[in-house]
Amino acid sequence: MASPDILGISGGASTAAVFSLIVLGLTGPAVTLAAFLGALAVAAFLVGMSSGGAKGGTHALIIVGVGCSALLVALTHWVLLRADVYRLSEAMVWLTGSVASASWTEIGRLAVLAAVALPAMLLLHRQLRVMMLGDDLAAGLGVTVDRHRALAMLGVVLLVAATCAVCGPIAFVALLAGPIGRRLHQGRTRLVDIALIGALMVVVADHIGAYLVPGGANLPVGVVTGLAGAPFLLWLIVTRTRVES
Repeated sequence: MASPDILGISGGASTAAVFSLIVLGLTGPAVTLAAFLGALAVAAFLVGMSSGGAKGGTHALIIVGVGCSALLVALTHWVLLRADVYRLSEAMVWLTGSVASASWTEIGRLAVLAAVALPAMLLLHRQLRVMMLGDDLAAGLGVTVDRHRALAMLGVVLLVAATCAVCGPIAFVALLAGPIGRRLHQGRTRLVDIALIGALMVVVADHIGAYLVPGGANLPVGVVTGLAGAPFLLWLIVTRTRVES
């Protein structure tokens, strides 16, 4: 459940990007920077609340994140009410999640960012797997929990914010790629495979929305992932509950 869309990190990037687009009139790299700052602010708030005032570790992080996500949705709607009809149409397509307007310049920036951030995340992967056993046990095994959590959060925020600034928040990809990858590997977490599954989901959803929808409608990729992801998430929850019971 601790995915960027559930925790509100995608929402922070979206709200900041929409605010910069509609209220400030910014475009291009400035929107990317605003999205990154918005996601970073939400991530810093989550880490502070879950490690400081809130109790319960990961569960507290998720609960605080759900609250942040709901607040950010309300703020986004308030910003949209201030937009003229042309800006509103552009922002609504962006908020749904669409790769149709991505330029090669933006793709190039994302490729450079991924080339730097993804290897760094792979280097942290072993320590992060140990941290899944609990902070106390991880610290006993020699993992610097606070530092590795901060580095992992920074990498996630950087990748999520830059991606949301280009194509908007694409629903359910991050939430479903992890469970699908673990099921394919009998419960083991393999970061590269999960990343490839998420990328494949986006490509397939984009193809379905562009070419396979009846009536010739061209749906944004976020609509397709949302329609497919919600039932699949319910199926995962039901099957997991049956296994645990």
